[in-house]
This record gives sequence, structure tokens and C-alpha cells, in this order.
Amino acid sequence: MIDMYKTPSFPHLLYPFGETMSENYDLVVLGAGPGGYVAAIRAAQLGLNCAIIEKEYWGGVCLNVGCIPSKSLLKNAEVAHTLQHRAREFGFKFDNLTLDYGKAFKRSRQVSSRLVKGIGFLMKKNNIAVYEGNGKLLGENQIEVALNSGETAVLTAKNTIIATGARPRALPGAPFDGERIISYKDAVLSKDLPKKLIIIGGGVIGVEFAYMWANYGVEITIIEMMPHLLPNEDPAVSQLLEKAYKKLKVKLLLKTAVSQITPTDDGVTVSLPDGSTLEADKVMVAINFQPNIENIGLEAAGVQLTERGNIAIDDQMRTNVDNIYAIGDVATNFRLAHIASAMGIAAAETIAGEETKPIEYLMMPRATYCVPQVASFGYTEAAAKEAGYEVNVGSFNFQANGKALGLGERDGFIKIISEAKYGEILGASMIGPDVTELLPELTLARNAELTAVEIARNVHAHPTLSEALMEAAHAVEGHAIHA
Repeated sequence: MIDMYKTPSFPHLLYPFGETMSENYDLVVLGAGPGGYVAAIRAAQLGLNCAIIEKEYWGGVCLNVGCIPSKSLLKNAEVAHTLQHRAREFGFKFDNLTLDYGKAFKRSRQVSSRLVKGIGFLMKKNNIAVYEGNGKLLGENQIEVALNSGETAVLTAKNTIIATGARPRALPGAPFDGERIISYKDAVLSKDLPKKLIIIGGGVIGVEFAYMWANYGVEITIIEMMPHLLPNEDPAVSQLLEKAYKKLKVKLLLKTAVSQITPTDDGVTVSLPDGSTLEADKVMVAINFQPNIENIGLEAAGVQLTERGNIAIDDQMRTNVDNIYAIGDVATNFRLAHIASAMGIAAAETIAGEETKPIEYLMMPRATYCVPQVASFGYTEAAAKEAGYEVNVGSFNFQANGKALGLGERDGFIKIISEAKYGEILGASMIGPDVTELLPELTLARNAELTAVEIARNVHAHPTLSEALMEAAHAVEGHAIHA
């Protein structure tokens, strides 16, 4: 039986070198996150003989300690919020409500474990050789693997894809200790809650964990250097989210920097530039990431980096070394699992000689699973204007959407930005119930060169949240029906 607190391994899939599989491969993938394992599968589908190397996290950070378990915990937090703050509104009454975060944590690990085991099935299904251990480039065509078993294998690869991901960046002088100064990984793997938590960084990770833990009674303070939470989103989106978080009694310190973090015997002290201090049980630093480029043999292979420390790649994910590719968080600042997967498919298809399409990173969907949810792609209204576009903007509030009112989730809006002359869709900003599920219609329309008019003329089922998209699309041309 697999321990739900530990990442499963797949010893039954490990092909012992010299026995079942050759050590010569068309493609070796270094890293089995959402970029790496998807690249290996796509390459295998295209007839390439593939191997993949991973030391610990099959499915990557996303499946093990990121996207998936955190969404499970967020669902629990949403239910806890409804029971504590909205039960009367929905007609429920009870005494002595208790919240068991331990149960929520257990469910999150079960969800993660189920999906991680599925990665093993996919490797076997696609005849991909699995090597569990640390991989290191010895040159352009060879990779040494220090296997978890203690043995060593040397693989020869016609092509290599580097998909080693990234890790949280600590503040200078305040390294992560897993106890007082923690990262998202420490947070998602903790089955015990602090009483008081300071979150440094009001980006995606910061706001998701704030909602998650605040609804279990943790006193939360978010410190953010920029003027708003989710500073890359439309300001109106951020302002509505801030209003919701203040109602949740999350303390917000915006336009605020941190001077120092000092662990104490029973907690942590955060010092601010004005000389004031904050005390808490823990501080979670969620400010940025750094690519995992150390000790993977980049120097031996002659692979070059960008000024920001990512592996430098072209539109086909190829590095400066013709047969070495890099994808995902190690090669881009757009650090999202679905972008890594798209990069992996593009790299695999390029290696196999298939036609593939360059990725338009700015137009990739962005999703934040706080409550209310936030979703966007492309330009914000302000960014489009700064880029020189003349724009038309259409928006629609969820308070006029029947499905949203039925759900009891009327706060939020959808805003669509299009180019004024030809109607090209430039982006969208959304906040409200399940708006992350509404992104694909917009990004598909953008990719297919459809306009807001064509979205508006597409009949949307009633009552659905997607009708708000239709109404916002009508509004772009000044023809909103229900606004």
C-alpha cells in the first residue's frame, strides 16, 4: 500500500539496463513534471524510443505538492466558508460545527496519490523507459543517472529534453527552514495549522493559501510590495478580490516591503521598513521562483542561459545545442503547468519532424483559484492601450446572470478587450464563480481568429455562467442585451 504522504515510485516500470530495454534512446526526458511526462508521451505516440528520468515527483510539483492538492484543500475551505458564514442564507441550521483540517489534508493527499499513480500507468502504456534517480548531462548525447537504488546508468540520447522545473525563491538572509519560514511546499504538506500566519507575496500562491487557511480560523496577514493583490491582473479585478478578503478578515499590507525575517523561539518576527514589526507562528514566502539548473550538466553540454537564469530556447524549445531542448519552468517565466505541457508537446513534435505551432505565451490562460476565482489571458485593458492598440471593451456583471444568482455567487464580472478596427480579441479579465472554466472559449476564439461578434452570436445555453461571456461579447460592440 502506498503511503499517501509520500510520492509513489514505480520500480515495476524501471527497465534494468542491459536487460529489457536498450540504453540508447531517440529521446531522454530529464524531469517528469507536467512538461516532461507529456513530452515523453507525445514523443512515444510519434514513434520515438523514449526514456524519462525523475528522482522524486512523478507528475511534478503540480500533482504532488502544488496545483492538485491545493485545489482539494481549497474546495474544503470553500465548504467550510459556506457552513460558517452562509448556512443561514441557504437554509441550514446546526449547533457545534467543528472543522477537521486533518481530514481535509488527508483527502488532498489521496487526490494527489491517485493522479501520481496514473502517471506510472501512462508510462507503461506508452512503453516509456523509467529511470528513478538524478540525471546529469555528460555532453550533448549522454546522460548519467544516479539511480535511487544506488546504481548508476549512462544513457545515450539522440535528443534530450530538460524539464527540471523551478523551486521557490527565498528572501535574502531568510532561507526556508520548513518550520518558521516556509514555502508553499511546506504549507501544502502540513496537516497542522498555525494560529497566525504572515504571507509575503500577494500573487497566485499567496491569495490561494490565504483563502484556504483563513476559512479554518488562521489569522492571516498578506504583505505585498505592489499596490494590489494579483498585481498582474486588471486593477478592478484586484480591488474586488481585496474587498472579499477584507470581509474574510484577511489583513492586507499593500505597497509594503519586508526588511527582515527573524525566527524566534516560538514563532517569527517580520520587520518592515518603517521600523514596525509583525509577529506570527510562521511566515510563508511566496514571492517568486528560481529555475532548477544546478548539477544537471549544462556546462558539460554547452547549454546557454538567459540573463534571468533560465535556459535559453527558441520557438521550438531548442537550446543553443541542436539536439537539446528545454521546457517548462526551467526555460520560461510563464510558470504554469499547462504552459509546460504545451511546450513539451511542441518540443516532442519538433524532434519527431512533425509540424508544430509556436506558443504565444501572453495569450496562454491564467487561473487563480481563490474565491471569487480570477481568470485572464492576453492583455489587460491598460496593457493593450500601452502596447498601442485602439481598443473596444465589453463587460458584464455576474449580478445580472441567472445561474450566478442561483449559486449565490453574484460578485464579479467579465471584461473582454478587442482591437477596435478589425475586432481581434486581445485579452480578457474575469473574476467570479468558476470563471477559470470559462477561459477555453475565449482562448479558442483567439486562436481561431474569431471576434467578439462571433462569440456573441454563438448561442449559449440558459441558465449558464457562460452567458456572461456572451453578454460581455455583445457589449464589446455596444449591443449588450441584459446590461
